[in-house]
Amino acid sequence: MDSETREVYSMHTDGGEPIQVARFSPDGGFLALGSRDNNIYVYQVSEEARKYSRVGRCSGHSSFITHLDWSADSQFLQSNSGDYELLYWNASLCRQITQSSELRDVEWASNTCTLTFNTIGIWPEGADGTDVNQSERSHDARLLATADDFGKVKLYSYPAAYPKSLCHTYGGHSSHVTNVGFLHDDSRLISTGGRDTSVMQWMLV
Repeated sequence: MDSETREVYSMHTDGGEPIQVARFSPDGGFLALGSRDNNIYVYQVSEEARKYSRVGRCSGHSSFITHLDWSADSQFLQSNSGDYELLYWNASLCRQITQSSELRDVEWASNTCTLTFNTIGIWPEGADGTDVNQSERSHDARLLATADDFGKVKLYSYPAAYPKSLCHTYGGHSSHVTNVGFLHDDSRLISTGGRDTSVMQWMLV
């Protein structure tokens, strides 16, 4: 839909459950949709984002999709699900890559998935998998921010690849933090609250 004229460019229906997460590929050529029906739907984007053609469905998760990330070259996806799986996909073929070692040198355009080899250190001891709601890597790939159920925003050096990685912890929200994201120039971090429905800006100095 055009945000100004409200013209509807395209309408599609996939599955019978809500879409949980949507991510455009870095080159703008694909759109990946993670659904609560456990599948990821991939669309090819053309005609200046006016036309969306379904490429296929990535099927393999046993629970709903929670997070998605594209590789920097727009060829691969990594995804998390509600039962704490981490799976990898060839996006254009919608085929699961079962040997994670094949992607060891892949550069990821983002790191919103909370369960990856680069985010092992964000999980506190005894965590049940639901404590960290979101992670986000800065655009310069130096920092990793997280939002958790304890009302805290945490800042790590990226990657946080070792257990109990050191971090700076910041408070401000009165309940769980649902999301975090860096501005395009990494000058500020934006966090959103759950029950307190607040949006906060954090200056990076």
